[in-house]
Amino acid sequence: MAGSSFGTIFRLTTWGESHGKGVGVVVDGVPAGLSLSEEDIQVYLDRRKPGQNRFTTKRKESDTVQILSGTFEGKTTGTPISMVVWNEDQHSKDYSDIASYYRPGHADYTFDAKYGFRDYRGGGRSSGRETIARVAAGAIALKMLSELGITVSAYTRSIGDVEIQSFDAAEIANNALNMPDAEAAEKASGLLTKAMAEKNSVGGVVECVVHHMPAGVGDPVFEKLDANLAKALVSIGAVKGVEIGDGFSVCTATGLTNNDAFHVNADGSIVKLTNHAGGILGGISDGSDIVVRAGFKPTPSVAASQQTINKDGENIAIEIKGRHDPIVVARAVVVVECMTALVLADALLVGMSAKLDNVKKVWALDEK
Repeated sequence: MAGSSFGTIFRLTTWGESHGKGVGVVVDGVPAGLSLSEEDIQVYLDRRKPGQNRFTTKRKESDTVQILSGTFEGKTTGTPISMVVWNEDQHSKDYSDIASYYRPGHADYTFDAKYGFRDYRGGGRSSGRETIARVAAGAIALKMLSELGITVSAYTRSIGDVEIQSFDAAEIANNALNMPDAEAAEKASGLLTKAMAEKNSVGGVVECVVHHMPAGVGDPVFEKLDANLAKALVSIGAVKGVEIGDGFSVCTATGLTNNDAFHVNADGSIVKLTNHAGGILGGISDGSDIVVRAGFKPTPSVAASQQTINKDGENIAIEIKGRHDPIVVARAVVVVECMTALVLADALLVGMSAKLDNVKKVWALDEK
């Protein structure tokens, strides 16, 4: 299957299915000498694992990661890092009926149209469980970025029509929905409770902010930093839209209101007085905060009756069984964070060859 690899230098390849033996990833291009342990990875996997509150699937998985290669004495060796998480709580029988029909909003029909075959157990390769591999790889990217003083933080901006009105970073970990606004989290919880009672689901928006990204990272044409961020985020299942900076609101702005004025500080540093561009100009980072948002559709697996067709071409009504999240947004926060980090780590490594002076510094040729 094509399309399971991502990145240029910092490159990952994911594998596994929702109800297979496990899910894993091979990450290549990680510089040698980075301190890395399974605990470093686990802290991020714990943020996305199921069964942690009433707004997530009841599937019980420890999601315990094992590093199989690429480290020695607690540091990366520069060789491929292979990681695996074994599946422990598959209820494949819950999906036996799905083999005969196509679920609305899922990849059942399109997967069958492409391959003439599909793993109907929980969506197989199209399942959200594949994001385990992305988070494991992203944890390494985040560790590398932290060594450079770069931080990546994601949170739930909105659920349904409930949007945050204030920002308290400490509050993000205090509620099940990862919202930095306690009042908004309470309102969103009520909205979700109502949807669950109606056998329905809700969508929302995850926002991610990158601090201390240096200017000059990215490329001006096909490898634009914002283009690669958009591709990375849309590649997450259920994401249907991406915004950079002010996003679609720029369509009603004017040049004068949308342009970010540059300013030189007393210390000679260059800053912008506003950040409508979201930290990226011409596909290249401008040194201000990078702001991206990913819009998630409602979970397509709902218990209410829906219309669809079976493989015999007959119109039927179905009620989906199994264990499903009434909303994917809260668990997807860490996935957005990790995919953003993977793009940035790769762009930083690729960008090192942009100047001849950089090559000379690495190989110390200017000293010989």
